[in-house]
Amino acid sequence: MLKDFKPVLSILLRFIIMYVVLLLMYQYYLNVFRHEGLDPFSRFIAEQVRSIQNYLGYPTQLYDDVRGQQVYFYVRNFYPTRMVEGCNAISIMILFVAFIFAFYKGLKTFIFMLAGLILLFIMNLFRIVGLNIVMTDYKQYGKIFHDFVFPAVIYGTVVLLWLIWIKFFALKK
Repeated sequence: MLKDFKPVLSILLRFIIMYVVLLLMYQYYLNVFRHEGLDPFSRFIAEQVRSIQNYLGYPTQLYDDVRGQQVYFYVRNFYPTRMVEGCNAISIMILFVAFIFAFYKGLKTFIFMLAGLILLFIMNLFRIVGLNIVMTDYKQYGKIFHDFVFPAVIYGTVVLLWLIWIKFFALKK
């Protein structure tokens, strides 16, 4: 009887192990940089967002708040948003990788993971840029976009990638 559930249990076990291992590694990474303000990856994303916004005509500067472990975006003479660790989408990327790894299919697993992580990275950059633009020009819609629209975009991208992985790669003979 348990033999019937073996494939499902194997997938579930791979997901849980990969998720926990990646989460612990990420927590260790955060602990290493805890006293330096915003962690380097989040800082890198803030720098990329600043570059994109400057290119789009939204002159942007970054101001560090080391004690608060955050970076403020200064756009058009005010601070519309701030970058904190949770904005870097690593937790979403960990969830994505754990799911893809649960349905491991050799080399194509790593290729799809890499392509998916690059897409999620780019989507997250434009999510933050979009939020800054909304908070700069249309502040009255800021809460709706922050709480609903942009999370739906990033999580929707993850779900879409999962569906593509399952339909075209994981369950293909």
